[in-house]
Amino acid sequence: MLLKIREKSQGLVARFILVLICLTFALWGIQNYTSGSSETAVVKVGSKEFFQQDVNNAYIKYSQNLPTKDFDENTVKKQALEKLIRDEILLQHVEQQGLVITDNKARDFIKNLDYFQSDEKFDRQRYKSMLSTQRISQKDFAGRIKKALLMDQFQRSLTESAFATHKDIENFFKIQNQKRDMEVIVIALQPVEQQPSQEEIEIFYKKNKNKFLTEEQVAIEYVQLSLDDLAADIKPTDEELNTFYEEGKDLYTTKERRKISHILFSFNEDSADDEKQLARAVAAKKTLQNKAFAELAREISDDKVTAEKGGDLGLFNVGVMEKAFEDAVNSLQLEEISEPVKSAFGYHLIQVTELIAGETKAFSMVKDELTVAYKRQEAETSFYELGETLSQVSYENPDDLIAAAALLDVQIMKTELFGKNKSTSEEKEKTTLINNTKVIEAAFSEDVLKGNNSEPIELASDKLIVLRIIEHKLADTKPLNEVSKGIISVLLGIKSKAATIEKMKLVKDAVASGQSMQEVAKANGFKVQSFSALTRTDGGLTRQVNQAVFKAAKPIDEKPTLLSVSETSGVQTVVNLLAVAEGVMSEDDKAKQQLAEDNIAKAFGQAEFNATINSLQASAIISINLPE
Repeated sequence: MLLKIREKSQGLVARFILVLICLTFALWGIQNYTSGSSETAVVKVGSKEFFQQDVNNAYIKYSQNLPTKDFDENTVKKQALEKLIRDEILLQHVEQQGLVITDNKARDFIKNLDYFQSDEKFDRQRYKSMLSTQRISQKDFAGRIKKALLMDQFQRSLTESAFATHKDIENFFKIQNQKRDMEVIVIALQPVEQQPSQEEIEIFYKKNKNKFLTEEQVAIEYVQLSLDDLAADIKPTDEELNTFYEEGKDLYTTKERRKISHILFSFNEDSADDEKQLARAVAAKKTLQNKAFAELAREISDDKVTAEKGGDLGLFNVGVMEKAFEDAVNSLQLEEISEPVKSAFGYHLIQVTELIAGETKAFSMVKDELTVAYKRQEAETSFYELGETLSQVSYENPDDLIAAAALLDVQIMKTELFGKNKSTSEEKEKTTLINNTKVIEAAFSEDVLKGNNSEPIELASDKLIVLRIIEHKLADTKPLNEVSKGIISVLLGIKSKAATIEKMKLVKDAVASGQSMQEVAKANGFKVQSFSALTRTDGGLTRQVNQAVFKAAKPIDEKPTLLSVSETSGVQTVVNLLAVAEGVMSEDDKAKQQLAEDNIAKAFGQAEFNATINSLQASAIISINLPE
């Protein structure tokens, strides 16, 4: 439960900006940035007008964020519209409050968006190209980011400033750790022997024709801009490759590797110490004529850390030590010992213990690798430029792809018919294009279904397509003989659930009239399950029943609380709640006390934020004129 509180309180804030930004690229098209439209607004929030396309786009994005695609479309449309309105109310409120987001904050946020990253760094060319493709100026996009950040800032000011008292925490654990005693009778789906009549089948078919529709399908034609295809057409000369090789020679160069050891004769505060340590170093150099460097380092080096390892300093890195030290290292041959070298630490005797010469691979050795890299680099420039031009050409020639194909010098390709739902068949799974979510969304978008070209669709960072419809097959009602078996199954299920409900009512009425659960169960062929000290997390009951039991009112004056629970499957459960024991904080709970305090506070903050939006919405002037 603590985790759920945290998810609800943080999840909305965490996803808030991302959803707004996704809307910009996934939904807002050219029509949002052009003027002169005579379309009538369908929703007004204060002075802000929303058109049918805005409402459609809000629904598409809202439905994409749902955990399942099995939902009631009308219900989700209402939820999406409500979110659109509440977001606009929030935006207008924060702007009226005079809240401000600085240019630097907006710039930093944009630079960290995944949309504009290449090799884990902000890619300015990618940024400009994506904005150009969507016909959004950098100023306009930055303005939208600022608005999103303003809304997030206001929400956080409420959700992150709330607090929970010790009493709140105690009350939480009293409820969370409650224990309940009960008796339970589970009534399974009752069998139905009588088959539905032909008349019942026909009546159900006529009333529910919308449930027996074939899938709406489209076939598309498209042109594709591929970085790999552009690269394949580039034929670099040896001169160009040589120049490219020289410019990036470091990529093909292995630096010299030197591993060194030293003996340190460190300075102390004595002003005459310099000569003393130099004398020690000179003497040690003579000793090394008859003694191993590592052995002497262990005995006399003042660098006690490396002395234990025979003076080993590991691999030598330029820029770490002083210049005199580095110059000495670079002048030594393998196993050679330096003269005393002075540094800020003292005098050093240095030995190179490992030396591998640096190497630069010859042009001939890396020519194939160079060719691939050069072609891709050159192709990237053309890719971004063509991507921007493709958007313009497609928009200016919306009735066909001829101009777009001529621009890219590619063939117009076509697909078979496909629907909105991704295919799970092995054959269609191989056709990744018509199973691509972005392609499906674009193909079934209102603008494309009207006969226009789509905006460029980014299939990958190096691949774009523009598509249009060549065939549109509307959903149609399947004939009765094709769906009659399914209808019979549905009707039998309905009758079974109805019979189960009747049986539940009989059982519940009998218990309510004074009979014991045991007597009623025996009379109807059921079993009674008894639970003692059941907690919210015990697995003895289904989730639905467990939730209902812990929502039920406590027994009063030792009179049990009688309730029934209808599960989604149709199974009915009758519960006789006998007793409720208040929960207490366990030692494990005490360890989680800070987590509980934080998450309860965030839940309070989220509740305060929702209440604020509800209040603003109640006083806002909102008009909705959506077509039926």
